[in-house]
Amino acid sequence: MKKLRLNSQVRKAFQGSSRGFTLIEVVVALALMGIIAITVLSALSTASMALITADKRATAESLARSQMEFVKNQGYSDPDYSDPDHEDYDVICDVIGGCPEGYTIEVVVEPIDPDTYEPYPYNEGEGAFANDDGIQKITVIVSRDDKAVITMEGYKRNPEA
Repeated sequence: MKKLRLNSQVRKAFQGSSRGFTLIEVVVALALMGIIAITVLSALSTASMALITADKRATAESLARSQMEFVKNQGYSDPDYSDPDHEDYDVICDVIGGCPEGYTIEVVVEPIDPDTYEPYPYNEGEGAFANDDGIQKITVIVSRDDKAVITMEGYKRNPEA
């Protein structure tokens, strides 16, 4: 059998005459590991917050699109604006039995002038708009915890006008 010759550093390590790590080397290694851990944890936190925000926005967008389609499928609302409790169009959450927790939907309807595409002026004294030529601007506002998340606008035409 052939005897293996180990170089002097390896032999010292096995014989126990190795010096080991100095205190400075250990402190530097721990500092580097701490910096790396903090960086990774902050990146995970940021990614988690972005995911939560994207989920809230996607839910709000889905609700807004559903509400807009729901309004467009309802008959044309030509309300008596003198009744302050009158709601122009049904809100989808009232029909399906509620919105996801924390979400609310508001539908704002304004008749617009087809020539200027501006809303007709609202007369506070009469509680009504000046005119309605059969075109309404529909604004759907989806909020979560009383903070608007998304606003969607569309138009609805009275097929009888």
